[in-house]
Amino acid sequence: MNDNSVQKTRTHNTVVGIITIAAIGTIAGSIALNWEFWVPPLIVIGLIAAWFMHITQYGSYTFRENYYLIFSMLLSFYHGIHPTSFFEIVVVSTVLMVNVTLLRRKEFVLLMLAEFFVLMTLQIVMAVSMGSMVFDRLTVSKISLHIISEFCIYKGLSDAIKNNHRDREELEARNSEKETERTQMENFLVNISHELRTPVNVINGMSTLILKKEDREDVISIKEAGLRLSRQIEDIQDYSEIQRGDVFLNEDNYEISSLTADVVSDYRSLDDRGDIKLIVDLDPNVPAVLKGDSDKISKIISHLLDNAVKFTKKGGVFLRITCIKRDYGINLVVEVTDTGIGMTAKEIESITGGSYGTDKKRNASTGGIGLGYSIVYGFVRKMNGFVTIESAKNKGTKVRVSIAQQVIDPTPCIVVKNDRFINLVFFMIPGFGRALETEKFYRQTATDLASGLKVNLYLVSDISEVKKLIERGDITHVFMGFVKYDRFRGYFNELAQGNTMVVVYSPEGIENGRENRVVFVRETFSGVSAVRVINGDTPDPALSEKNEDTRPVFNGVSVLVVDDEPMNLVVAKGLFSEYNMIVDTADSGREALEKYEKYDYDLVFMDHMMPEMDGIEAMKKIRETARHQGKTARVIALTANAISGAREMFMREGFDGFISKPIKTNDFEKTVKRVLPAGMTGRGRGRM
Repeated sequence: MNDNSVQKTRTHNTVVGIITIAAIGTIAGSIALNWEFWVPPLIVIGLIAAWFMHITQYGSYTFRENYYLIFSMLLSFYHGIHPTSFFEIVVVSTVLMVNVTLLRRKEFVLLMLAEFFVLMTLQIVMAVSMGSMVFDRLTVSKISLHIISEFCIYKGLSDAIKNNHRDREELEARNSEKETERTQMENFLVNISHELRTPVNVINGMSTLILKKEDREDVISIKEAGLRLSRQIEDIQDYSEIQRGDVFLNEDNYEISSLTADVVSDYRSLDDRGDIKLIVDLDPNVPAVLKGDSDKISKIISHLLDNAVKFTKKGGVFLRITCIKRDYGINLVVEVTDTGIGMTAKEIESITGGSYGTDKKRNASTGGIGLGYSIVYGFVRKMNGFVTIESAKNKGTKVRVSIAQQVIDPTPCIVVKNDRFINLVFFMIPGFGRALETEKFYRQTATDLASGLKVNLYLVSDISEVKKLIERGDITHVFMGFVKYDRFRGYFNELAQGNTMVVVYSPEGIENGRENRVVFVRETFSGVSAVRVINGDTPDPALSEKNEDTRPVFNGVSVLVVDDEPMNLVVAKGLFSEYNMIVDTADSGREALEKYEKYDYDLVFMDHMMPEMDGIEAMKKIRETARHQGKTARVIALTANAISGAREMFMREGFDGFISKPIKTNDFEKTVKRVLPAGMTGRGRGRM
């Protein structure tokens, strides 16, 4: 029910209520003065009918209002037609006239006025014919006063209705104007974000290509600025779509462990800072494969982490992902807790609205465009989930998001691969202040991991306790941070030579000697990284070097990249060549069609907005050519058109995949692996 309907229903409540009081008064008067005995039952029936129509919302609003008017006029007429009611006519008429004024229909008030004059005329005629009234000066003055009062009341009420209509029209006009301005601004923001994607794609792509050849601080700064700008462009677009109600959910199967790892990888630099620690607690019992909009869930987690990191100067940020089983699948629960500056109750209330400007003051000293919570609330509401915030000034913040997800593979997302017994020792030295709060995050993660994997866990805070446990001879792994390791380096280096694996979470740049077998993990502390070590998915402990890039390679896959922007072609060719692809280019849909007729390509990457022949038309012509020549056309949209629902639109048109600009390597790799047949390496048939 919209606001206008609610307002009308409330008005009808009042109107029917006043009619009820008037009806009861009329019935009482009828009984007291021995008026027609058969009329009160009819009044009761009419009153019941009025309430029935009002409660059941029978008929249209206009139909019900007409009934209320007719019933009111009949009440007024029945009361006013009796000689004893001569000087009461104006009272009853005025009450009912004010009542129908609430319906804001001027013609109703006019009809009540007309009825008053009819009744007054009949009363005067009856009084003259029956000789029941002496029309002296006093009586005439009373009648005149009643008539003038009735007319003045009518005039005031009709003017009030007229002014109300004018005010409503002006308000609607202003609201319409504001809505038009808002829509124009949002469209402007969407267009700006779309247009900026192409140059940002070039900046990010070219800086990446340069850094592959030489390590330069200035180019690194350019790339970081480009990445920051691309994220802000996405934020503007997401916010605009949320405000317009155009958010579209792109639901697909995804692995929760991969999603978490991808998001957390963007915050790996925090591990090199001594003031903030990021701890990730992924419940092993969360199902391995879920179905939902993984891209928006990633953005929700990223925005929550961004805000936590932004407002935390010292201590830690704790990301916890767990689930609650339901009949439809699970409620995926994401919690982000920090030891930052916290929020007041007023700030929380403001943020809960999810509109721009809620965190404007908070962002004044920390940077950012202040859309984080607005986007989180918008996406979560679209997914029929909920957000709760617990915070106090200078005591940190905890944000909890719950989203319903379907379960595709109920297998636990984190598992220990071998059946041998596992005894873990987590060596943590007690901290103070913010460090103590961060230690709680570590303990929570370790406890949840041990409980989920059903392995033995010992949380110890003193080196003597570690030594006592080691002396038992059944400890398989010891986990610790670099500070703890460095304090007792000699002991742990010696311990690592035996059957106990010593694992150290260390910042980037900390080197360990090759003379020991200590495993150094250059990752954020998480259950996933711990289980990877337990499962033996680590580098050679004797070398303890960083994991090699596990990026896929598409050897010999021939591709045609179509884009009317020359620099985009340079970026795409450089990026795709890194995957051992054979890359050809075309700067228009027409040239792409000509090349496809002459050569064979395993994949075609097609831009959308191109002059003369756009990407959709070019894709359809390429498919038609492929049918005639017995080829298999695989066409992926590669476009800056990344509005919500764009993926679905391109897929409906016949594309095999969708990649937005600026190109994200994860999206690129996932899409290409899905579109290419399993095991396909290509045969280099395309033109070089």
